[in-house]
Amino acid sequence: MRLSRQSSPQRTGVVVVSADAEFGSAVRATFGASKAIDLTLVAGTLAEQADTLDLGAATVVVVDLDAGSEEEMAALARLMARVGQWPPVIAVTQSFDEGVARTLLQMRIADFLVKPVQPVDLVRACARVAKGPGSGAEPADAKIYTFLPAVGGAGVTTLAVQTAMLLLNSGGPRVKPSTCLVDLDFQHGAVADYLDLEPRLNLAEIEPRPDRLDRQLLEVMLSYHASGLAVVAAPNRPAEMRSFDPDMVTRLLDLVSSNFEYVVFDMPRTWFAWTDSVLLGSNKLYIVSETTVPALRHAKQLVAAVKERLDEGPKPQVIVNRFTQRLFESGLRLSDIQHTLGDSFVSAIPNDYALVREAIDRGVPLDEVKPGNKITAQLKKLVIEPPKADGKPASLLTKLKFARAG
Repeated sequence: MRLSRQSSPQRTGVVVVSADAEFGSAVRATFGASKAIDLTLVAGTLAEQADTLDLGAATVVVVDLDAGSEEEMAALARLMARVGQWPPVIAVTQSFDEGVARTLLQMRIADFLVKPVQPVDLVRACARVAKGPGSGAEPADAKIYTFLPAVGGAGVTTLAVQTAMLLLNSGGPRVKPSTCLVDLDFQHGAVADYLDLEPRLNLAEIEPRPDRLDRQLLEVMLSYHASGLAVVAAPNRPAEMRSFDPDMVTRLLDLVSSNFEYVVFDMPRTWFAWTDSVLLGSNKLYIVSETTVPALRHAKQLVAAVKERLDEGPKPQVIVNRFTQRLFESGLRLSDIQHTLGDSFVSAIPNDYALVREAIDRGVPLDEVKPGNKITAQLKKLVIEPPKADGKPASLLTKLKFARAG
């Protein structure tokens, strides 16, 4: 059941639950002096307060809890079941790891902070998740489309770029939904090169303090294509083989999914500690294969692996890219692909290497080179026309939307 917003149109109701006296004092000092904020500080653990907490006047709820306590996490689950999507809930924890991120994502927490929390970070988090006073609007989840390669060189980046462009233009020429394309291949990513953009994501600046990543810092690290598409991409580091802190990655994705209507992820083939979180938070998960027997085998194996690891996640669907079928010639036919992949097969994208190469060289979408081309037409049937999305809305990935870790 969703609780109604009863705060004064001129004031923001912040409810904070904490058994930490020092944290409570910091919160009181941070919010107490503001005439625009109605602060309610509830002393005690979430396990003690979750079932009786009065949230009728809350615009945002901050819960300070021990993420390692089963009792505390169970209390948080009960609280989230009570509030639904409003008011948004921010979790403050002493520690944070992939398992915590995954759980918070499944609960659809609006945001998270790790102690010690700087007052300015708490204020920014509350301001970000709370809608403007009196707007009457409730937070909406981003729709997240994820492209995962079954083999190297399958054309994932091309499909991710074109999908992002289609989503950007899905509202017509006058209204463009806010859309962000995120290149998660931090070592060999090609999105910025495909769009002729300067990659601006500085991972070295974020990693030491992922909690300081906010909308203002994200804006500095966004690149924008002439079409209006926002891009998150880091400079290539081909000689560096390293895995980044899952906390940093999920925090970044949480923020992106909180600020855009559509988000498209271009995934690396390598499976990292944060990969599960990304896939779990997706509405649509596409595994991209090419038209060869080994590639189809890899795709089938990857579908099985994803289902085994993420039984509650989105249904993985296989796109076979660069498909060509000519009469009276040998090679894989569409019926062979359907037989091999079964229900997981969703689409075969036509092959037009010359068109794709020209678009990449010019840094423009395919439709700008050749309007109405077959590749874009097939993708449009796949990502635009179906009215419903598979999987759960992402809210720590659209809220952890990502640690929403998911």
